Amino acid sequence: MFDCDGVLVDSERIAARLQVALGAELGWPLSEDEVVGRFIGRSHAAIREQVADRLGAETAAVWAERFEELHREAVDAELAPVDGLMEALDAITLPTCVASSGSHDKMRHTLGRTGLYDRFAGRIYSATEVARGKPAPDLFLHAARSMGVEPAACVVVEDSGPGVRAARAAGMRAFGYAGGLTPAERLVGPGTVVFHDMRKLPALITEQ
Repeated sequence: MFDCDGVLVDSERIAARLQVALGAELGWPLSEDEVVGRFIGRSHAAIREQVADRLGAETAAVWAERFEELHREAVDAELAPVDGLMEALDAITLPTCVASSGSHDKMRHTLGRTGLYDRFAGRIYSATEVARGKPAPDLFLHAARSMGVEPAACVVVEDSGPGVRAARAAGMRAFGYAGGLTPAERLVGPGTVVFHDMRKLPALITEQ
């Protein structure tokens, strides 16, 4: 099971940059590290709730709308697959799927823009399909049921603290990709292998 943003597509840097800019514009100054800690790996609903608690529901609605607009523009202009991902996917022979906090519309856009959508079509699951997003295990358990695989037989590739915690809560092995924005120490935990080079993932899955 692959997370999408920051694991398949190199979009977390874009998202963090935009969140910092929106915070400065709308009244909640945030550093990139604060954005990573608060927002990365969370669903749009969870982020919007945090903004509403801080700035009110009206500002949260503006923030969410502006982010979606700016994110789409930036994705069209600069998004690429995560470095080494294509080599990793070509070497992995196990059944794969995507389980992301992002919406289906967002994933259609980002995965489509990078030529990855067809690799996972029909096996893409969103936090919008479950009651609780990451770090709750709901999404990964939903994806496992849909794929017809027991949770204990699943491997999750994540790049965020909420993501690896969700995998552990689901009883799945987690591989924490630390080649992006989230520091390695935020991914460390039981049942979790932290790695920095996506090209090494196929061998790590086989070895563990």
